[in-house]
Amino acid sequence: MRLLPIAAVSLTLLACTGAEPGNSQQAAAPGLPFTVTPVADFDSPWSMTFLPDGRMLVTEKAGVLLLVTADGKSSTPVSGIPVVDSAGQGALKDVVLDPHFVHNKRVWFSYSEAATNGKGVVLARGIFTDGKSPSLAGVETVFRATPYVTGNGHYSGRIAFAPDGKHVFFTNGERQKFDPAQDPKATLGKVLRLTIDGKPAGDPGLTAKGFHPAIWSYGHRNLLGLAFDKAGNLWEQEMGPKGGDEVNLILPGRNYGYPIVSDGDHYDGRDIPDHKTRPEFEAPKVSWNPVISPGGLIVYSGKAFPQWAGDLLIGGLSSQALVRVDVNGTSAKKGDQWPMGARIREVEEGPDGAIWLLEDGGQGSQGRLLKLTPNR
Repeated sequence: MRLLPIAAVSLTLLACTGAEPGNSQQAAAPGLPFTVTPVADFDSPWSMTFLPDGRMLVTEKAGVLLLVTADGKSSTPVSGIPVVDSAGQGALKDVVLDPHFVHNKRVWFSYSEAATNGKGVVLARGIFTDGKSPSLAGVETVFRATPYVTGNGHYSGRIAFAPDGKHVFFTNGERQKFDPAQDPKATLGKVLRLTIDGKPAGDPGLTAKGFHPAIWSYGHRNLLGLAFDKAGNLWEQEMGPKGGDEVNLILPGRNYGYPIVSDGDHYDGRDIPDHKTRPEFEAPKVSWNPVISPGGLIVYSGKAFPQWAGDLLIGGLSSQALVRVDVNGTSAKKGDQWPMGARIREVEEGPDGAIWLLEDGGQGSQGRLLKLTPNR
């Protein structure tokens, strides 16, 4: 972790001038509805979550979990993380507190691993032990994607707990293999549902048809965002191929069409039929072409930006943006797209309603932790 002085700066100006954070000449950029404060800097961070006392857990791509103070001024590695295969898109990925964390201190996380039969994404959990040497004790594997395959792409690995606190949803990417997204026996290219004890609890209709018993929905590509809204609707975003990034409302038993349909095309130029040509597949609520390369996703519920309550906030990687999707019940449409001057991997809501971002730390990004607050 590389520490930064805390100062409100403009990312747009920072990108243009190359100025360092803390430079007193920086000012809020015109046109942005928030002030951006760099808080810390990490090595290719991937995800974050807040502890009840305001401290943060931050994952880094190489396999490091950090306990970060609320002001971002110091961090401590948390031991207990298994060996992570971080080649390509592999990483220590999502980190989420158990719905009953206050009582059981359980932390859930995902990571990519290499095995003799290939590579895949793992859902795991451990008991958080605080102190001078914080750790995750008793780490256990909850679920492994199936099958493991060759390659280093499209692991996905996002985690979301159902409002009832009894189920956990977990995303498996199709690993750039296309067909597994439609394979009923494979968990690749799927949204999965498990009980809080890790037992498969997929859509009963699909299970009755012979699908893997954890599958909730299928026909997905690279699912990098997953979140419930206050009404209990499950929203998901995924990277499309060459074009066709998507926001989906996830419904049990539905087929979202990939790779049979997409609003994008194959990277080699071959056409993929659009969603509108095959109405039997569930169409996205919002799609982008050109792409935004969506990273993390939240449903915003804080008081700092009440005008966005219930909307989706998405980190943009290739678009180097924070993207807002306007949600109205189960409908959605494009909202704002604010330039951030760096690849945004993660979005999180702080205890006070501030919006926190993690830069990707790759391909020219720095890897900073940023706090967004309303302009005064």
